[in-house]
Amino acid sequence: MTIVVGITGGIAAYKAVGVIRALVLQGHSVHVVATEAALRFVGRPTLEAISRNPVATDLYEGVAEVRHVAIGQSADLIVIAPATANTIAKLAVGLADDLLGNTVLASTAPLVIAPAMHTEMWQNPATVANIATLRSRGVTIVGPAVGQLTGKDSGPGRMEEPDTIVRAALAAIEGGATRDAAAPAVAAATAPGQPATVVSLSERRRAGEFVRPARGGDDLAGRRIVITAGGTREPLDPVRFLGNRSSGRQGIALAVAAKARGADVTLIAAHLEVAPPEGVRLIEVGTANELQDAVTEAARSADIVVMAAAVADYRPAVVRSDKIKKTDAGDRLTLELVANPDVLKGLAAAKRDGQTIVGFAAETEQDPSALVELGRSKLEAKGSDFLILNQVGWSHGFATESNEIVVLKRGGDIVMEASGTKLSVADRILDVIA
Repeated sequence: MTIVVGITGGIAAYKAVGVIRALVLQGHSVHVVATEAALRFVGRPTLEAISRNPVATDLYEGVAEVRHVAIGQSADLIVIAPATANTIAKLAVGLADDLLGNTVLASTAPLVIAPAMHTEMWQNPATVANIATLRSRGVTIVGPAVGQLTGKDSGPGRMEEPDTIVRAALAAIEGGATRDAAAPAVAAATAPGQPATVVSLSERRRAGEFVRPARGGDDLAGRRIVITAGGTREPLDPVRFLGNRSSGRQGIALAVAAKARGADVTLIAAHLEVAPPEGVRLIEVGTANELQDAVTEAARSADIVVMAAAVADYRPAVVRSDKIKKTDAGDRLTLELVANPDVLKGLAAAKRDGQTIVGFAAETEQDPSALVELGRSKLEAKGSDFLILNQVGWSHGFATESNEIVVLKRGGDIVMEASGTKLSVADRILDVIA
């Protein structure tokens, strides 16, 4: 395929080198269109050496060949990484004051952007609205990730890693025109005995043969969504509790993504390790019983309930009013536990017509087939509309920045698989729900 990689002026521009290299190594013809600001962060010789093609920057170069239009017309895919807040704003309103803007406007190829900026800029209402506009036009948004930013700042806004961007970009072209990825050029029908005419993928798109469906945008506008996040804790005494390793990151990512897509979001949070997003209704809980009370009440008026929190299955039968001392218990301490209510099952049993209930299941099963079978059994037992299966362990799933999921729908069919940052996974989950 002919792939255009656009690079804009952000510190994350150095990561674009990894994106270009990965695409070239997979056999694609990669052409870099860099803004003048981008070249202040990464040099032209590096980009030309990695892409194996000249770097285009000037809107007025190659005027005789109408180059400012030709690059976009020839593209089978356009990837912009990093995409700054400024570039995102210009794309949303259709500005074409540089070569990259002209290239995008002159192309009918799928567009994939990887935002990179500080958290405040990413969460600014202007950027949120611009991202929603681009999603509504079918643009694929990859990330951003949550992590270390420039200086001492940390939070959502970090550009996704190159391998994640490349996977998402190639998946976008497959989703936009399934036959394209397997056959970048085809032979058009001709009269018998006449040589076939090779028709490029971009020419087929311009002829209207493929139209990529829009997704995202404000597709959740007006919807009331309740999302649970974090891990419940069951007290043993005033000092100790039974808990789990959930940080709440996936639930928070779902809340951020749902809000960006226009939803009215209620976040029911249990012991979050990261700050909740602004602009959502926050209800803080501690135990499984507290979470059940809160989500049952909130679900009465909700269109969608997503149970992303890790809820304790058991609680101590007796909670001591004073600290359990080692001198009292001796070398062995026996605790009696009683089952907590099954919150997801209760929500599914009480759901209204038109309401969607989504559960999560964290499992340590290593075999993929066995993991899916566990999920199917749990989905049947719970009765929810969807079940998000994710594999957890000592070093993955809980308390990490990334996730890998399988989505099952009622009946047990797999409807989606995704991996990447928890924010990108959240958007994929919302794609299915919406």
